[in-house]
Amino acid sequence: MANHKSALKRIRRNEAVRLRNKYQHKTMRNALRKLRTEEDKKSAETLFPTVISMIDRLAKRNIIHDNKAANLKSKLAKHVAAL
Repeated sequence: MANHKSALKRIRRNEAVRLRNKYQHKTMRNALRKLRTEEDKKSAETLFPTVISMIDRLAKRNIIHDNKAANLKSKLAKHVAAL
């Protein structure tokens, strides 16, 4: 167990950040799933920018890797274009 006040605070902070990252990552995955199952091109095109911004935000904060973000965006763009 940590002995210093700053170390205890760091433990609390790390847990809060971990939970926030987990929530944002799960939210992005659910949005991806929703976009991939979308059949209507018009609704997919309206959902597409919000999902892309979620992916970019997670990549910027190092929650997901930059290359993973690029791959996801590329595949989603192909999917929406093919509808």
